[in-house]
Amino acid sequence: MPECFVAKASELKDGDRRIVVSGPHEVGVFFKDGDYYAYSNYCVHAGGPACEGILVNNVVDILNGDQTYEGQTFGDAVHFACPWHGYEYDLKTGECIGDRKLRLRKYNVVKRGDEIFVVI
Repeated sequence: MPECFVAKASELKDGDRRIVVSGPHEVGVFFKDGDYYAYSNYCVHAGGPACEGILVNNVVDILNGDQTYEGQTFGDAVHFACPWHGYEYDLKTGECIGDRKLRLRKYNVVKRGDEIFVVI
């Protein structure tokens, strides 16, 4: 399978991403907490640039023992949101948060020395 150069690993800081284009494929490659993740940059909702929105920790509701609402906080899972309509995706799986049956196409990332490639 063909590979597309993404960046030198030394150029990527935690939370960075690159969008690469190879033929009809547009892929968002993320670097977060020492790992690389790559997904199709086409949102399942309306084809928007899914990988180009903000990275944010998931929002968690705080419930009391009797299940009454106490407030919200941020959890450990990281999501990214399509900037067109806010569809959120799990950074580790590519699953759509609003409907876990939907997910972005995932691509493999290869590191050779200081160079990062995505397998198209």
